[in-house]
Amino acid sequence: MPILDNHIHLEPFRGRNVDAVRDFERQGGTHLIISHLPYEEISTKELSDFKRAFDLTVSMKDRVNKETHVKAYATVGPYPVQLMDLEKLFGLDRAKELMFRALEMSADYVRENKALAIGEVGRPHFPVSTEIWNASNELMLLAMALAKEAQCAIVLHTEHATPDNMREFASMAEKAGLDRDKVVKHYSPPLIHPKENFGLMPSVLAGKEAVKEALGKGTRFLLETDFLDDPRRPGAVLSIATVPKRTNALMQQGLMTEEQAYKIHVENPKTTYGSAFE
Repeated sequence: MPILDNHIHLEPFRGRNVDAVRDFERQGGTHLIISHLPYEEISTKELSDFKRAFDLTVSMKDRVNKETHVKAYATVGPYPVQLMDLEKLFGLDRAKELMFRALEMSADYVRENKALAIGEVGRPHFPVSTEIWNASNELMLLAMALAKEAQCAIVLHTEHATPDNMREFASMAEKAGLDRDKVVKHYSPPLIHPKENFGLMPSVLAGKEAVKEALGKGTRFLLETDFLDDPRRPGAVLSIATVPKRTNALMQQGLMTEEQAYKIHVENPKTTYGSAFE
């Protein structure tokens, strides 16, 4: 049975990286998506710094594919909080320009088959100034338009997902001409009904109760751990072994059928990510 963790991070400098993926594999995991995060060791002040960081994430994906039997994919994009860091250095206009150029580069990585999707991008998950908030929304809309052009999905990092902001993101996608199926809401609670997610694809954090609640509503969702591979926060956000362990346990308990598991781990990601997902 294929089992996908839709959103993890690997830390090349301090983390266990490929060894952590071996834990995932031992528990029955077969596919995972490595989402780019900025690296403390790479100071981002110009576009070439983004490229260096993106290349490092892609190299981690390549290592996993070479050194394990897990099929790994990568997503790349400028992390929303980087706008704030760049604004402090260069002012908002220059910061927005750099973020947009990094988004364009992300779309190029998809076209070159280095990345599966653009992400995680969006807006900060904590209160910020009106100027940063508005600029982040502008960039998120532009990112969706770039995803439309590249014919790929986009992975959103935002504040806690609610039906209200899911409706907002769906409206943005419509404005950009991007199919709502192609918009993944990372770190989502179980907003499974159409009236809760407005056609976006929820990537549900795979806590036990959240998965049970999601299954009680349907099967149109993905599962993730948001594993950080950070020795300073072991097991955060959830252990990389969680999704295969949770899936297999629920199937053994009769709480998830094989058909439901196939829908979540195979059909849904193929719908969202397209033929690039195997």
